[in-house]
Amino acid sequence: MIPSDHFVRFYNEVFKFLDEKNGLEGFYLAVSREQAHASAKLFWEKGMKGIKEHFDRIYKEENCTNDNWTTDIARFSSMTNCPSLTKASDNDAGLCEKYCLHCPGWEIPLLTKCGIYVVYNVKSLRTGDCCELKCEYKKDAEAFLQKQLDEGADPAMIFSNLDQSDLVEANRARRLAGEPLPPDLQ
Repeated sequence: MIPSDHFVRFYNEVFKFLDEKNGLEGFYLAVSREQAHASAKLFWEKGMKGIKEHFDRIYKEENCTNDNWTTDIARFSSMTNCPSLTKASDNDAGLCEKYCLHCPGWEIPLLTKCGIYVVYNVKSLRTGDCCELKCEYKKDAEAFLQKQLDEGADPAMIFSNLDQSDLVEANRARRLAGEPLPPDLQ
């Protein structure tokens, strides 16, 4: 296993290379598909409890300092000074300017397939400050988005799947009906 200190520096270099080739978005989608093998079943079967279980483990492994809470219908997380970004920044090769975009880049496609709304506010690409809401209901995602905008968030740095609400709703209905995990998430 690669220690996280080395992994994030490697990721940073991959991001820089792919960004030069306009390939970051495709890479994020590939990571999302691979991440589905590790977490989609948990998200599909347990909803917010599964999301809490997964991300609490990730935050612990990566030594994240964040405020978060989870209910049966939502999970909020606010990160300051992301340790992953700090590790990626601590090198003589330079930081990929889009490093922070990998989180919404892989999370949003996966959560859309799991029928879960997400609104991600990347507050700073330099300090790793961000906040997000993952939730069951469109109205809650819309309210969170509006709150971020009302508080002065840069609209260009907010990422969500609200524009795919028909797909989110269809996947959510299947998940809540107890249908099996779709093949593309296995």
